[in-house]
Amino acid sequence: MSAITMNGAAPQHNRALYKNPTLHVLMAIVAGVAVGAFYPSAGAAMKPLGDGFIKMIKMVIGPIIFLTIVTGISHVGDIKKVGKIGGKALIYFEVITTLALIIGMIAMNLLRPGAGFDTDNVVKGDISHYLDASKQTHSVGDFIMGVIPDNILGAFVDGNLLQVLFISVLFGLALSALGDKGIGINQSLEKYSSLVFRVMGIIMKFAPIGAFGAMAFTVGKFGIGSLIPLGKLLLVACGSMAFFIFAVLGPVTRYYGFSIWKFVRYLEDEIVIVLGTGSSEAVLPRMLEKMQQFGCSKTVVGLVLPTGYSFNLAGSSMYLAMCVLFIAEAYHVDLSLTQQISILGIMLLTSKGAAGVVGSAFIVLAATVQATGVLPIEGLSLLLGIDRFMSSIRAMINLIGNGVATVIIAKTENDFAEEKALAEYRTYFEDEGIRKI
Repeated sequence: MSAITMNGAAPQHNRALYKNPTLHVLMAIVAGVAVGAFYPSAGAAMKPLGDGFIKMIKMVIGPIIFLTIVTGISHVGDIKKVGKIGGKALIYFEVITTLALIIGMIAMNLLRPGAGFDTDNVVKGDISHYLDASKQTHSVGDFIMGVIPDNILGAFVDGNLLQVLFISVLFGLALSALGDKGIGINQSLEKYSSLVFRVMGIIMKFAPIGAFGAMAFTVGKFGIGSLIPLGKLLLVACGSMAFFIFAVLGPVTRYYGFSIWKFVRYLEDEIVIVLGTGSSEAVLPRMLEKMQQFGCSKTVVGLVLPTGYSFNLAGSSMYLAMCVLFIAEAYHVDLSLTQQISILGIMLLTSKGAAGVVGSAFIVLAATVQATGVLPIEGLSLLLGIDRFMSSIRAMINLIGNGVATVIIAKTENDFAEEKALAEYRTYFEDEGIRKI
């Protein structure tokens, strides 16, 4: 199978297997597990490799989002259309993440992986860092003010996606308002965009090294043995998230005229990278280009994908619901239906804070447990050992969910090129017999 290049060029056909980037990342993950399992100290020392790769990705995320959104909006030239796309996306995000939370809670109530759990039979991690971060309360007003940066450069320096998105929309609208006077600026931005994506292509060459370092650190620090006591929770999480993808998103994608199976296969390179690094941000720049190659308009891609990384985190939502109820079961806290509905309401708010960065979901989990007022905060220490493994799973669901959302919003706006998507599938899968997406 061929991978999509980051410079916009068509993938090469019939490449030798040893040149397949997906295979490279998979081999790196296996090697990382082996090093972490047999040489724990050496594995734990590999952390800078994974962190360094993520930092390189984050280095270009801001410029890529800015250039994609500004040039996309300037092409549309219609403020109402931009607002319509944003409004549709937010409504869709809220419905999908609510369903994800409900599915997570139903799965935990039916399968009860925490029932009979021995809280003394697991190594407890240090959660003080997460508790300190979770105590920082934020009102709606604080959230709105947080979207507005103190200065333009500060948003890019801090890597705040919502602030970068806010600035990008303003610049896009301003450039659109310039009309013919803005043509030269737009052309220059298009050239800069090609340059930044070329830089991104160079960075992606280091994906196997990043995946190796992240996996070696995770296994070396926490050990494969950390999975055994909490294995039932991990299995329930995997099964529930698979159910969400194929039983919830599957019918939705079928209604909008494309197959979830083919789409997931199309994203396999990105999925493998996410599984290795544990962060969906690692492939955000790559997804911004890939969704355009798939037929979604630049405007829809630029608005929906970055916003989804803060508001459409279905995987993080399911993780949140499962972990909260697991703590209740493990510590024999019998929650009534009314209490669970109340907790669901809390999670509808707190889940919006789980950005696609490694560790942020655990901070949100800590805030949620504290907000319930009935769950023991020490229960968080039980989950720290498997959080890195859970991070990879939830990030994968977030990635797929945001890709699906982008296609759906593009289709509802008639900004989706069906023939382009079909041609992309035929090229990507090297199968001219594909008749529909």
